[in-house]
Order: sequence, then structure tokens, then C-alpha cells
Amino acid sequence: MRFAVWVPLFDELADPLTVARLAAAAEDAGWDGMFVWDQLGWRAPVTAVADPWIVPAAVAASTERLRIGPMVTPVARRRPVKLLCEATTLDRLSGGRLKLGVGLGSDRFAGEFSRSGEEVDDRVRAGQLDESLEILKAGWTGEPVCHHGKHYTVDSVRFLPRPVAGRIPIWVAGFPGNARPLRRTVRHDGFFPVNLTSPNQLDDVVATVQSLRGSLTGYDITVAVSPSTDVRPYATAGATWCLTDFDPATLRPADVRAVIDAGPAR
Repeated sequence: MRFAVWVPLFDELADPLTVARLAAAAEDAGWDGMFVWDQLGWRAPVTAVADPWIVPAAVAASTERLRIGPMVTPVARRRPVKLLCEATTLDRLSGGRLKLGVGLGSDRFAGEFSRSGEEVDDRVRAGQLDESLEILKAGWTGEPVCHHGKHYTVDSVRFLPRPVAGRIPIWVAGFPGNARPLRRTVRHDGFFPVNLTSPNQLDDVVATVQSLRGSLTGYDITVAVSPSTDVRPYATAGATWCLTDFDPATLRPADVRAVIDAGPAR
């Protein structure tokens, strides 16, 4: 199992230099990754929010080994060709260390879709997500992309340069009891089941993914747990990455630094 620090870019952590310094400390302490939330806003008492692409760029420039990326980005609120270029640029800046977490997002946590004029229908956003992922994967081949879908059009556009490894790993987030995210995720590189309640629930997730894929070789199962959680049952259940989760309402840089300095729970 690999271990990452996963932070919301809120309030004091909306300072990219602060997060970059924390990432450098995490690398020194033996962590494997630094991932960030992708939100436009959050509930009170949170007031300030940083950009989830600029901050990982600062992290990439401050580290040499850590895996980085947004976890997760609600793809439907981004133009797919813009996302393609941003992801490729960040991947190349980091030397191929980007993991791209994607999902539908939700309006229920902070009302950020309805309050900013974005699509709130989950079914529509799901269609936008699937089309966008097709465009990303086609664009990373270096060949001209011809896509004429319900939501997006890309008319014979070639996207260069390519990512360092030729493509970027895509982790799909979703609630573990929903069939559609599971069917979507097996077409990509990993699954991030959100709001897991127990390792037993992860057992069911892993069994379902394996039955759909036929094999879990080279495939990641990511879990998010609080810093005090015993991660061994999750590893036994099949998790390959563990993200250390924090409460955004009370989070301070000193709290993150204390977890980082304690090192990953290997």
C-alpha cells in the first residue's frame, strides 16, 4: 500500500507556498503522494479556496518523488480540451507524477454547481464525464482527435506534447453502492470509493471490480481514512493507496504538519 496526504485547499491552506512546503516535508518523511481537493467553495466556516491545478504545480516544483493531482476534479465543469492540456502540462512539469482523479462532483456539499450556473443533473454530468474521458485518452495518443458527441465537439485537433508516459492514470471516484461508477471505473486505472464506512464494504467493492475487469493487475483501489485509522484491514481488503483525510472545518497547517511528521502508517 502507498500513502498520501490529501488536503482541502481552504483558508490557511489556500496559500500555495504553504502547501508546497508541506509537500516537501511529506516527501522527506517518506509519504508517497500529495493530493488536493477540487472545490470552488465550501460551507462555513471556510472562506478562502485555492485553485487545484496551480497548487499542485507548486508542489511539483518543490518535490521530486511525490505523486500529485486533484482528487477529485468534477470533470463536467471543465472544457475537456482545456483539461487535457492542463493535465499534460502538469504531468510533464512533475516528470510524470500526475494521477488524475475524476468524478461527477456533487451540489449537495457546498451548492457550488447551482450557485455558479453549472449543470446539476447527475445524469447529464455523467454523460459529460464519459465524453471528456474519451477525449482525454484520445488526445494523449498524439493522434488527431475527432469527437462529435452529445456534449462536446473536437474536430481533428492534435494535442502535443504527450504526457511523459504517453498517458496519465485516471482514478474514477464514486459511491461504492452505485453500479454506474463501478462500470465506468473498470475502463480506466483505478477506483476511489468515497464515503466508505468499513473495510468490509471495501471487500464488496474489490470483488465487484474484479468480476467486471477479470484482473486487478496494475489497477489501483484508493481509500480515504482519518489519521488515527488502522489501515491494515483496508490493505487486506485490496486497497493499494491510502489517503489521509482531514476535517475541513477545523483544519490548520499545523495539524497537517503533525500528521506528515509522524510519517505514513506502513
